[in-house]
Amino acid sequence: MRTPITKILLGLCLVFSVYLTAQNSSNSLSYNSGKLDNHSILLNAVNATELGALLEKSGPFTIFAPSDAAFEKFSNNKITELLNAKDKSALKSLLTYHIVAGQLTASRILRAMSRGNGTASFTTVQGKKLNAHLDGSDIVLTDPVGNTARITTADLNLKNNGVIHEIDSVILPTQM
Repeated sequence: MRTPITKILLGLCLVFSVYLTAQNSSNSLSYNSGKLDNHSILLNAVNATELGALLEKSGPFTIFAPSDAAFEKFSNNKITELLNAKDKSALKSLLTYHIVAGQLTASRILRAMSRGNGTASFTTVQGKKLNAHLDGSDIVLTDPVGNTARITTADLNLKNNGVIHEIDSVILPTQM
C-alpha cells in the first residue's frame, strides 16, 4: 500500500504532466476557454524538479500558478538559484505549496469562505496551510509567512478535471 505522501506526489506529477504535455504540444497550457502562455518559469521549475513524471496517475488538483511576472517580482535571483541548485528539495517544496488536492473552483473557494466567516484554509500538497479571504471582489491567498497573492485569472480547467488559478505573487511555505 502506498503512503499518503506517495499518492500526493503521484497526483502532483499527473497535474504537471498534463501541463507539460499541453506546453510541449502547443507551447501554452490549453484549457477550455483559451490559452495561458505566461508560465514559462513555472514550467522550467517543474522540469527541473522532474515532478511531471510523478503526476501521471492522480488528480484532480488545484494549482495556484504564479505568472512569470509573479516569479520576477519574487526574485529572479532566488528562482534562478533554486532552479540551478543541486538539491531541488527547496524548489519542490515551493512548487507543492502552490497545489491543493481536489478541484477548488473559485465558487468553491467562495463557499468555503462564506462558511468560515470570510476566510477559508486549505492544506497544500506540501503539507502547510494556505488561507484565503476576500479583498473587495478579489480572492486573496495568504501564506504562513504573511505574503499575499491575488487570483488574477480563475477557473482554467485542466484535462484531468483539475483547475488552475493564476496568481500575481509567489506564496511561500516558509521564509526563503
